[in-house]
Amino acid sequence: MSDSAVRPIAFYLPQYHRIPENDKWWGEGFTEWTNVRKARPLFPGHLQPRVPGELGYYNLLSEQSRAAQADLARAHGLAGFCYWHYWFGGKRLLERPFNEVVRSGEPKFPFCLGWANESWTGVWHGSPGRILMEQGYPGRDDEERHFHTVAEAFFDDRYLTVDGKPIFYVYKPQQLPEPQRFVEHWQNLALKAGLKGIYFVGEDVYIDDDPWDPRKSGFDAVVPNSPGVAFIRLAKKLTARRVCSLAFRRIFKRPYIFEYEDFIASCFVEEPAGVDYDLFPSVVPNWDNSPRSGINAKVLVNSTPELFRRHLRQAIGQVAERPQDKRIVFIKSWNEWAEGNFLEPDQKYGNAYLEVCRDECSGAGT
Repeated sequence: MSDSAVRPIAFYLPQYHRIPENDKWWGEGFTEWTNVRKARPLFPGHLQPRVPGELGYYNLLSEQSRAAQADLARAHGLAGFCYWHYWFGGKRLLERPFNEVVRSGEPKFPFCLGWANESWTGVWHGSPGRILMEQGYPGRDDEERHFHTVAEAFFDDRYLTVDGKPIFYVYKPQQLPEPQRFVEHWQNLALKAGLKGIYFVGEDVYIDDDPWDPRKSGFDAVVPNSPGVAFIRLAKKLTARRVCSLAFRRIFKRPYIFEYEDFIASCFVEEPAGVDYDLFPSVVPNWDNSPRSGINAKVLVNSTPELFRRHLRQAIGQVAERPQDKRIVFIKSWNEWAEGNFLEPDQKYGNAYLEVCRDECSGAGT
C-alpha cells in the first residue's frame, strides 16, 4: 500500500447461494439472484433488470467465483471486503462463503466482519409483517459463543485492523440492549485470546436529529448510513411540487424517485470537532431496491461513474490526512444487486465504477 493510499472497504452480501431457510421461506433455489432476475421497469427509463457483467450469476459456494471477485477488487484498488455476518442467539445464516474463505486461506484478499444485527422479516420480499428470524440478545453466554465463533477470523493475517485491532462493524449498535457491557465483554475476551483488543465500528442513520455517540457505547468509530441519511434529508426538502409528485406516485403506483446528484449532495457528514472517536464516510454508487420492494422502493436515477467519482473524491478528502490505517472509506456495496448498489460489473457500465475506484484510491489495494 502506498503512503498516500486510502482504504476503500466494500460491504459484501453473502446471499448468493442456497440455504434451507430461504428454500422454506421463498421457494426452492432462492438466492439474491431470484429477485434480481425477475425485476421489471416500473416507470419510463427505469433500468431493470440489472444484468451482471463478467462475473455472471455466480454461486458463492464456488471458490473460483470468490477468487474472481477478489481479483477484480484488488485490481481496482479496493482494500478489502466487509462480509455481512448473521448471528441470531447462536443461529447463523449465510455463513458458508465466509467460513470457506477462512478455512481455505483463499482468496488472499483482506476482509473484516460486519454484524447485521436485525431481525429478518419479509419486508423486502412483499411480506412486511412476517418475522422469519428474530434478532435476540440472550446475554453473556451467547456473547461468548459468538466471540469464539468468529475469533479464528480475527487471527487471520488477511483480517483488516486499526491500531493492530481487528475491525468489527455493527449495523445497528443502538439495538444492543447493553452496548457498553457487550463491548467490554468482547474486549476482555479478545485480550484473553491474545489480541490487542477489537476496533468497534457502529453505523448511524439518525445522525442529524438524534446522533449516536460511539464512546458512550464503548465503540471506537461511527459510519453514517449514507442512504438513510440522504433520504431523510431529501424528505425534509419536500416542496409543494414534490408533495404533488408523491400523490402522483401513489395513484400511478410508482416508487420514490430521486436524482443521484441530489442524493450525493445530501450524503456528506462532517466529523464533529473535538470528539475522541473516528467518523468514516461511506459512499454509494447507486440505489434501486425495487427488485425487493416493488413500488415501495426508493430509486436513484441518473447515476453515472463520473458523479460517483465526485462522491468518492469528497469522501477521500475527508480521510486523506489521517494516520494511514484510519484512511478508511466504506463503499455500500460490492454486490447488493437487489438494492441496486454494487461495484461489480454490469452490462450497462461494465467496469466503469470500479475504474473510478482504481483512479481515485491511489493503489489502496496493493
